[in-house]
Amino acid sequence: MVNAMTVSRAGAGSVARIDNGRTIRDTVERRIRELISSGQLGEDGRLPTERELAERLGVSRTTVRQVLDQLEHAGSVHRRRGRTGGTFVTRDRVDIDFGYLAGIPAYLRAQGFRPGAHVVSARMIPADRTTAGALRIRTGALVYEVIRVRLADEIRISLENARIPVARAPGLLAQPLNDSIYELLIERYGVTCVKAVERMVAVQADAGQAELLGIKVGDPLMAIERVAYDAGEQPVEYSTDLFRGDRTRVIAWAHGADQVRNAGARKSRA
Repeated sequence: MVNAMTVSRAGAGSVARIDNGRTIRDTVERRIRELISSGQLGEDGRLPTERELAERLGVSRTTVRQVLDQLEHAGSVHRRRGRTGGTFVTRDRVDIDFGYLAGIPAYLRAQGFRPGAHVVSARMIPADRTTAGALRIRTGALVYEVIRVRLADEIRISLENARIPVARAPGLLAQPLNDSIYELLIERYGVTCVKAVERMVAVQADAGQAELLGIKVGDPLMAIERVAYDAGEQPVEYSTDLFRGDRTRVIAWAHGADQVRNAGARKSRA
């Protein structure tokens, strides 16, 4: 990671001298796009200021401003005003598909992202009334609580809190928890989640959530409450996940009335 002043020293001279076959603006745009794709910007994707880019590339601030205007119009960057403002790279959003039950790493790999996770805490706790009701266990029964920050290409995208009955997965906390817990449940405990009920509501980040996700207090989050079930209709996991509104996009499938009736008829015949 580099600070805002870091741009390749090869670009310190006048871009007009380096690329005689291009217009100055074309060359400046290429250099800025190279910086965007270099992986050297911070997690927030902030570009150097217009003045810093102009000095490093040997052009006027007007030229830099015109190129940034073009990049903003193309959707490659966006500008924010205020004390924490600036020009930022527009990151791709992660699609979260409600019709596809799998761990977040599988979602990310399927979309070409590099998954990662940071375990905030992992412990055994007594189930509160809400957790017990969702998991169909008695209040006070022991559950694992695993809180993790999910990453996509090293960018924090979600804060997840999963609770699993201790009786379903003895010794779970001794296992690696930085990848898919669903896959771990299958491979080590023979427990497969085959369906889930998920509910979503829009919320704003509080101070603790903002710190863990690297965002500001009050930024939009998608809160998703999920209960996952095994083939025997028994709850396996109760989770409450928070997805960054600027990094994720939820997809939900809708079926027509005929498909719903046909599915119901097949189920009744079975």
